[in-house]
Amino acid sequence: MNQDVRVRFAPSPTGPLHIGGVRTALYNYLYAKKMGGVFVLRIEDTDQTRYIPGAEDYIRESLEWLGLTPQEGPGYGGEYGPYRQSERKELYQKYAQQLVDNGHAYYAFDTPEELEAMREREAAKGFHSAKYDHRVRMNMKNSMSLTTEETKAFLDKGENVTIRLKVPENETVTFNDIVREEVSFETNELDDKVILKKDGMPTYHLANIVDDHLMKISHVIRGEEWLSSTAHHVLLYRFFDWQPPVFTHLPLILKPTGKGKLSKRDGAKFGFPVFPIQWNGDDETYHGFREEGYDPEALLNFLVLLGWNPGNDEEIMDSERMTELFSLDKIIKSGARFDVDKALWFNHQYILVSKPGDLLDPVKNQMVKYLDTLPGDEYLLKVIQLLQSRVHSYDDFFKEGEFFYKAPKSYDEKQVLKRYHPESDTNFNSILDLIDKNQDSSEQMANAVKQFLSDNELKMGVYLPLLRIMMCGSLKGPDLFEIIQLLGYDEVKTRMESALKVFKSY
Repeated sequence: MNQDVRVRFAPSPTGPLHIGGVRTALYNYLYAKKMGGVFVLRIEDTDQTRYIPGAEDYIRESLEWLGLTPQEGPGYGGEYGPYRQSERKELYQKYAQQLVDNGHAYYAFDTPEELEAMREREAAKGFHSAKYDHRVRMNMKNSMSLTTEETKAFLDKGENVTIRLKVPENETVTFNDIVREEVSFETNELDDKVILKKDGMPTYHLANIVDDHLMKISHVIRGEEWLSSTAHHVLLYRFFDWQPPVFTHLPLILKPTGKGKLSKRDGAKFGFPVFPIQWNGDDETYHGFREEGYDPEALLNFLVLLGWNPGNDEEIMDSERMTELFSLDKIIKSGARFDVDKALWFNHQYILVSKPGDLLDPVKNQMVKYLDTLPGDEYLLKVIQLLQSRVHSYDDFFKEGEFFYKAPKSYDEKQVLKRYHPESDTNFNSILDLIDKNQDSSEQMANAVKQFLSDNELKMGVYLPLLRIMMCGSLKGPDLFEIIQLLGYDEVKTRMESALKVFKSY
């Protein structure tokens, strides 16, 4: 147990939490729990132009639904707050000024038009990626190229004032990463990042360094997309004379095709959710795994294996087992393909081993989307028992068993035409009488009906499928006589009479 282990999940409230972010939160949570450390939620809202109201609440609700509850953060308390970066503005300005005073950063006053002109000049020279770096900084409008008096005049004017990191020339920045091992960058390939914007807010590069240090973050576990920025972060740690944390950069989650990073738009494209819970935006609504009927722990079980291997053949793991087996050194380098069929398989496994009573509340939560009035708990528990081995999500308890709640509005016409003849109506009336007399036992009911068919030399392959179509609308569903017993004689009689009228019309 290591009380010094402190990790953070630091999303930006710029929209719904992508499933890749959920995996990052999960790995941070598991490592903190495994090591007896602390899991911190930090809201990185320094980009006020992209801030979306409600996004922070969405992030917290998502984490709590998944059981990844932070020990520190907005709404959770903690001694290292505030945990919203927008509330720490003065801190960043102080540390940015310290870098300027120590010669590791400088003021820049370039207008957007001047920056664009620089990019065009660089492109004309054949540089595909125009960067504000050691090659161009002395030709731009900043405190390195201007006199002290000119710099003071621009500062007094207060327009387009930013602070840029001064990246040293001709050096190699090397750091160790748990997944990537030793990583090196040449400083001549790095740009002078803006660390404090003209609105006085920091960029990610400064803010996350300052906050990770002040919040005593021991391990930074984040997405691979931040690997290329880590060289700047290592330089900042050096300039401040601070000990850097242990870095772990997670592999990408790939599209189902295996080509390219899974994006927020891929859910609509491929027909599955990519967000933990539903997001109601101004222009569109995105369904979440919760609304699609996923068990939160099954979803975590699926996600934990997208980029990590326990070192054995285990697939089904509850949160305690995940914690027991989890380690950073078993995170893989290569991207992991997002396979929604595998996610459904995990969900099915969790439903299979659940007690019907434990499924009652999540199933009812799904039913309210489809039914104005829910059936009683006793009835619903029997439905759950009949469908439990057949469904892959809580949603399927309605989709695969709608006939338990509503009489069919249509019937499998092809199968009806194949089997039905009007002269069989009398036999169905006899079957209905047998159902009435044997309501207490589905097995007894089945035996009585099958004996009647046998005694009268009637084909079971004709009457039993038609009876199922009368009850369910199709040939799908669990045991026919268990369905009939649960529906009850009055409902069975009504459905049989309605179905026979439609069958005649065919």
